[in-house]
Amino acid sequence: MRIEAIGRHPACIESLARWHHQEWGALYDDWTLDVATAELADHATRTSVPTTLLLMDGEDLLGSVSLLVEDAPALQDRGGPWLGSLFVRPEARGRGAGRLLVDAAVAHAAREDVQVLRLFTLWHEQFYASLGWQAEERTSLHGTPVVIMSIRPADRVAHTGVLSDAVWTTHD
Repeated sequence: MRIEAIGRHPACIESLARWHHQEWGALYDDWTLDVATAELADHATRTSVPTTLLLMDGEDLLGSVSLLVEDAPALQDRGGPWLGSLFVRPEARGRGAGRLLVDAAVAHAAREDVQVLRLFTLWHEQFYASLGWQAEERTSLHGTPVVIMSIRPADRVAHTGVLSDAVWTTHD
């Protein structure tokens, strides 16, 4: 398994947009499949925020995670950037793929000099806490309870030593 920038795999954009839209579409106003696809296509043009990292096994897409300027307009007053759209295909779950993607995103944020990275989660507070994230606030997003969490990327990378620049590759 390897982490790569979405720009190296533009053929994955449509499938990934469908997965993301099916998983989180109900949380956002006016976030259509076309909008999700356009966002990922935009992410493929850069490796700086906003961007998306992919977890690949050979040519198979196993999952993704994004670094975003904002993840939900209703939460934009909390600051940013945000880790969002952590998705692992159901058949690839339970083997550390989510941890690998989150660690890669945090390490990438550290390289980008992000001081504080945030996320919101509906169901996975314990998972993120196990990776060093701290709960900041419990709130709701369109009536759905969420927990906002944060991490200091440079501190996490210094503590764990995870993922040097050589572990993931970018597009040329």
